[in-house]
Amino acid sequence: MSKASRRDATASEAHLADSHDLIRVHGARENNLKDVSVELPKRRLTVFTGVSGSGKSSLVFDTIAAESQRMINETYSAFVQGFMPTLARPDVDVLDGLTTAITVDQQRMGADPRSTVGTATDANAMLRILFSRLGDPHIGPPGAYAFNVPSVHASGAITVERGNKKAVRATFSRTGGMCPRCEGRGTVSDLDLTQLYDDSLSLSGGALTVPGYKPGGWNHRLYSESGFYDPDKPIKKFTQRELHDFLHHEPVRMKIAGINQTYEGLIPRIQKSMLAKDREGMQPHIREFVDRAVTFTTCPECDGTRLAEGARASKIAGISIADACALQISDLAAWVRDLDEPSVAPLLTALRLTLESFVEIGLGYLSLDRPAGTLSGGEAQRVKMIRHLGSSLTDTTYVFDEPTIGLHPHDIRRMNDLLLRLRDKGNTVLVVEHKPETIAIADHVVDLGPGAGAAGGTVCFEGTVDELRASGTVTGRHLDDRAALKETVREPTGTLEIRGADANNLRDVDVDVPLGVLTVVTGVAGSGKSSLVHGSIPAEDGVVSVDQSPIRGSRRSNPATYTGLLEPIRKAFAKANGVKPALFSANSEGACPTCNGAGVVFSDLGMMAGVSSTCEECEGRRYQAAVLEYRLGGRDISEVLAMPVTEAAEFFASGEAATPAAHRVLERLIDVGLGYLSLGQPLTTLSGGERQRLKLATHMGDKGGVYVLDEPTTGLHLADVAQLLALLDRLVDAGKSVIVIEHHQAVMAHADWIIDLGPGAGHDGGKVVFEGPPADLVAARSTLTGEHLAEYVGA
Repeated sequence: MSKASRRDATASEAHLADSHDLIRVHGARENNLKDVSVELPKRRLTVFTGVSGSGKSSLVFDTIAAESQRMINETYSAFVQGFMPTLARPDVDVLDGLTTAITVDQQRMGADPRSTVGTATDANAMLRILFSRLGDPHIGPPGAYAFNVPSVHASGAITVERGNKKAVRATFSRTGGMCPRCEGRGTVSDLDLTQLYDDSLSLSGGALTVPGYKPGGWNHRLYSESGFYDPDKPIKKFTQRELHDFLHHEPVRMKIAGINQTYEGLIPRIQKSMLAKDREGMQPHIREFVDRAVTFTTCPECDGTRLAEGARASKIAGISIADACALQISDLAAWVRDLDEPSVAPLLTALRLTLESFVEIGLGYLSLDRPAGTLSGGEAQRVKMIRHLGSSLTDTTYVFDEPTIGLHPHDIRRMNDLLLRLRDKGNTVLVVEHKPETIAIADHVVDLGPGAGAAGGTVCFEGTVDELRASGTVTGRHLDDRAALKETVREPTGTLEIRGADANNLRDVDVDVPLGVLTVVTGVAGSGKSSLVHGSIPAEDGVVSVDQSPIRGSRRSNPATYTGLLEPIRKAFAKANGVKPALFSANSEGACPTCNGAGVVFSDLGMMAGVSSTCEECEGRRYQAAVLEYRLGGRDISEVLAMPVTEAAEFFASGEAATPAAHRVLERLIDVGLGYLSLGQPLTTLSGGERQRLKLATHMGDKGGVYVLDEPTTGLHLADVAQLLALLDRLVDAGKSVIVIEHHQAVMAHADWIIDLGPGAGHDGGKVVFEGPPADLVAARSTLTGEHLAEYVGA
């Protein structure tokens, strides 16, 4: 057989390696999944749809991506695995054909105050190298331009070893870029001493008013038993020396109450324990104290740039690294394009690509010095995408969680192009999504449902987008839904005047927001919507603000604890049985002693993956057996917490278990479309949309007259949007004013009044480009929003 004929025979036979073109999932049972089996094509774009809570995230993130991550972790040595999070194997029979999964989720970025957009990507590191090579005057290596690196100067005998040689130096210094005054934070804090203590009282008499410093506690004993001053003497009678020791004493090791401890003044102790954290990462009661006791002002030494004087003085073409980081990224990209320096050509090329990725993904309006903690969930997800856009990896699985969140219809098209580009490089792209514009570009669609929670967890449809339209599933029926413009709009009852708004990129905006109607504030991402609404409408009495900040809670938190529903339920159980309410708290006296009320026992298996198993003593009920003997309306407390909201609403409506306070909260949960949630479901298992609506339900009980909602359609299925619009109508009809920041065209079409910001993002935005009824915006088509809304309603 000749070489040519052998080659032809080989070409005609498919190579075995090419047959692995599917990801096979059989018998997935994570969370609410009911033995789900799907086959997903590799190197294609698959979109997962279904109502909120139907099991999309359970299948994509908790099963496919989680198992890929676990298997990658198992390839490392046991020593390395000891430093990594232990992952349990997902509850699934077969997972075949997996590739390395890269998850790009909506989790907010680090709450560290020194984390910025520049440090979260590689842009800041590349800029530092650039300035260390080209900056004039030259001040040192890249660390000299880093606001996270302090300058160090030491004297004494310092031994430096290089190979077999040892050299003794008398001094040592390292030049860092950190501003010494604010330690790289950009702000300095001043404490209001009257909020720390009551000087008319003594320490023994409870003078300290700082959270966690109650008499008898360790924090309190540190001061009352230190011996520096008399704990029974009122603080206002302290001598100057005693007051200094109380407030400013430097750290010193000493024996207090028989235990070796570090004593230091109250102010540095509070600064280290409370003020070193980002405000968003604090517990609510600590945040409340900090807001009351601390004033943050821009650092006078570095003017908020976080950098030391030397780093600010070194420049390239008249621009310092502080100036470069403060520039809008689209402008910075243009500045870098103009630099021509052969000695750093590869670095400039990489930096240009990174900055252009920001612009391409619709984040050109950000600056590199923007704190990472201030990014919205959608912005954070897109920042994480940047490192993958220029990646050379192929045959990788990319997993996205609603990448269109926070995007204007104009920007969604760009996001779709990026998803298709990742696919065309030979990657498998899995997307959890509700927006019809993104569903439309899918090669393959998996629709989960038919309902949410226990009513979901099955595959209703698998196939192409055209087949989905004809399928008759909830998603298929609603895919082409279009909200119509209202024939008549409500008349406002008054106006909320905003004058001279100039927060962030706003340009001295004057606008009248009508009251008593449904007002939608819209515009492209970065046009200034949140700056206008949250920056100009004060969160005072009468204003209820439901923003995108994440719900804080552990696996012990659930809808009953978060909404305050558990309190009236515990009191009702206590009253019916003649015992105290604390017995009916799984975090207090009634908790199962074996699992401490968690319902599960966590076993750390050393070098192997840890596992969680249902507690054998309480069988996952979380309570002691004695507590479960107490009943209300024939049910024990664990049975009540296992009820879905709709069933619990009937249970607490009448009869022996009638509890009006509980029933009111349950009615609000049903109003926002969360009737399928069980009262005791851990908050950590809720989707983003469910958490947002849980917050809305909690605030609906507030006495406010103005409701400010930030993208309430986040995570909502097309079928649920109509229910949300009905809820907004009910709020307005009840005499409330509803102001919504929104990109969803259905909400825009349903509005009584639209305020459109733009025309672009960042410094290209910040102006009101239209205000009036939606019909006028569609007729004029004078803005990007007007064009897309006209296309949406078919005008």
